[in-house]
Amino acid sequence: MPIKIPASLPAYDVLTREGVMVMDEDQAARQDIRPLRIGLLNLMPKKIQTENQFARLIGATPLQIELSLIRMSEHQTRNTAAEHMESFYRPFSDVRDEKFDGLIITGAPIEHLDFGDVTYWDEITQVFDWTQTNVHSTFGVCWGGMAMINYMHGVKKHILEHKAFGCFRHRNLAPASPYLRGFSDDFIIPVSRWTEMKQDEIAAVDGLTTLLGSDEVGPCLVEDPAHRAIYIFNHFEYDRDTLKQEYDRDVETGTAINVPVNYYPDDDPSQPPKNRWRSHAHLLYGNWINQIYQSTPFDINDIGNS
Repeated sequence: MPIKIPASLPAYDVLTREGVMVMDEDQAARQDIRPLRIGLLNLMPKKIQTENQFARLIGATPLQIELSLIRMSEHQTRNTAAEHMESFYRPFSDVRDEKFDGLIITGAPIEHLDFGDVTYWDEITQVFDWTQTNVHSTFGVCWGGMAMINYMHGVKKHILEHKAFGCFRHRNLAPASPYLRGFSDDFIIPVSRWTEMKQDEIAAVDGLTTLLGSDEVGPCLVEDPAHRAIYIFNHFEYDRDTLKQEYDRDVETGTAINVPVNYYPDDDPSQPPKNRWRSHAHLLYGNWINQIYQSTPFDINDIGNS
């Protein structure tokens, strides 16, 4: 089954060219099934790139997905055209009375700030509370995951001396987890952050389980059953050249940056990088969608009532 997105959204053409099944509103209306409603709270500056990345992953499952793009109500992006935001995004204030089977909360380039200093902190904490009554399963990514696990459990964010930047080997710590069906024992995940969550502090919280972790860059994927959430601190959704774009940007602006670890062939930035994490990215997001499908109420209005 395809992902349902507006035919005019840039991701529609991108995913069609890649062979991902997509459909518009008219096609979806002819199918007598209930699609899963997945919200994408997009906090990244490059909105269209991020839309493509997540739509690609959740659109590869056998289920019909209805993707809704959400933004913070008062925060205005400076990196995406206003007409794009007006055409495809709704502020959180407009969707807070609606129910969603799943919600993805993306990262944001604000990790140097204390959580309380983020301009939209008050509203995003309202989002976290709202997920407990209006969302069946929440997936917090990078800063989004760090912010939610901090709000829900008080797990602290720690500043790193050096940026964790590159492709790092991770271990499968919970092979029996339904979120990790089909996962290898170890694999590569792109990492790009100046902060970390510490494993001993996560382990000290009853109910939290670390599913993926790295000896080099710490915990990666954490399950929080009490809040029907999972948090990932790294970037399975990244395209092949996303780290390259970040590296080239910093080089051009004179920002001190190391060549991303284990990313370019022979660590040579003049060579094109290769995507070595795509299959596990699809596994993880496909498993998440499947878990939602297996457990979400048939009547979407029943979400949050149990």
